[in-house]
Amino acid sequence: MLMVHHFLEHSARRVPCKVAVVSESQRLTYAELDAAANRLANALLKQGVVRGDRVVLWLPNNIEAAVGIFAVLKAGGVFVMANTSTKPDKLTRMIHDCRAAAIVAPTRYGDAAAAVMADAESVRLIILTGDADAKSAEQQAGVLRYDDIQQNASANPPASAAIDQDLACLIYTSGSSGEPKGVMSSHANVVFAAWSICTYLENASEDVIISALPLSFDYGLYQLIMSVRVGATLVLERSFAYPVQFLQRLVAERATGFPGVPTMFALLLQMDLSGYDLSSLRYLTNTGAALPPSHILRLQQAVPHARLYSMYGLTETKRTLYLPPEQLARRPDSVGIPIPGTEAWLVDERDQRLGPNQIGELVVRGRHVMRGYWEKPEATAQRYRPGSLPGETLCYTGDLFRMDEEGYFYFVGRQDDIIKSRGEKVAPKEVENRLYALDGVAEAAVIGVPDPILGQAVKAFVVTQNGALSAADVQRHCRAHLEDFMVPKYVEFVDELPKTTSGKIRKTTLT
Repeated sequence: MLMVHHFLEHSARRVPCKVAVVSESQRLTYAELDAAANRLANALLKQGVVRGDRVVLWLPNNIEAAVGIFAVLKAGGVFVMANTSTKPDKLTRMIHDCRAAAIVAPTRYGDAAAAVMADAESVRLIILTGDADAKSAEQQAGVLRYDDIQQNASANPPASAAIDQDLACLIYTSGSSGEPKGVMSSHANVVFAAWSICTYLENASEDVIISALPLSFDYGLYQLIMSVRVGATLVLERSFAYPVQFLQRLVAERATGFPGVPTMFALLLQMDLSGYDLSSLRYLTNTGAALPPSHILRLQQAVPHARLYSMYGLTETKRTLYLPPEQLARRPDSVGIPIPGTEAWLVDERDQRLGPNQIGELVVRGRHVMRGYWEKPEATAQRYRPGSLPGETLCYTGDLFRMDEEGYFYFVGRQDDIIKSRGEKVAPKEVENRLYALDGVAEAAVIGVPDPILGQAVKAFVVTQNGALSAADVQRHCRAHLEDFMVPKYVEFVDELPKTTSGKIRKTTLT
């Protein structure tokens, strides 16, 4: 029975002196990370946190967040990552929803955390990280300092009765509804997903993974879990706001793995990368949204020795598909085949399986299919449905794909994202891929807008590299490569596209 925190304990025994996590000027070995997690876990238990309690980690990408994740698991609890950009009102809704017992937050957020504690009856404990200051919250009952815990608590492993069917974490995702839902992930789910991804990425203890993805984003979170699983080193960057600084750290640490999302790679491709020694990179991964084929080609030219993995996943299953790098030349617009140990297929509106070259909803089967949404039975029943075997649960992703004759999948769009114009269905992704192939386009997003004649008109939002393009240039390019009903009726140039904290383009705010 393997639990997520056993990854840390095993690596601490096997490679105790190996650097586990790097964050800014801090470096923690596996022995130090394990001992720090034990101290915090013992403090949580002493303060009344019990098996199954939810603990919110309102922290940036830093050492304390890594320690906190494993400490909560060692205490038998369920961690809930919240990005530090999460506003207090949204955080309060999350805490009310999961009835959190404790919050770990930076000292500068102490007053906000105290206000949440006063509003949420479930919260009994606040732990503040970072340098002490005069915050009044520190003087209140139920408020402890992380540094004091690390100096005074026991480093002995705490006893825990939790088993692998217990929840390890709640990962909040808004989806198309905009209302946050906590995806319930058991230890068994996380352990399997980490094993499967590490298998095809061929992760090993020699890897140095650099990640600017938020730990509140499951893609970022699993960089920590996978790294600890194999005894590798994880370099945590706070953000990708300064690509030059990120590249300098990548070079200095001799990183071998670089997980990214399309917006990050789009920024890099606007830079001259020739001045950076990227020879240490063994692989790059992309998920969150499919990389345009034009970006794939340019990345391969920029880093020809590194293997590039196009992938697809959703929080409800963690990872679902990956494209073996040797297939990129043949199928640059594919996101691949099911990850090891899983199965996927397409169905129509009547839940009938579809064959090659038909478009349908992707259905996923495997041990990475999560447990559902926290206390949301209706939403759970819609997404998670019974399989053919008694007790089995399948995930209906809500995403439309097609599959070729050899079983490789191609993302078409979300069911609720498809544009219906002139009675025809338009997949925004297909139009966006074509826009990215136009010289001068740095980023693009396509939506449908109401139109009295067309029903919906295709509208493109474009960020240019040099401002030299016109709407007519964009439409002319699309007209040369797409059916007429797919050509954007409207083209709007913007300085930047709205993004989520995980770097995805937020189309819901575009009009």
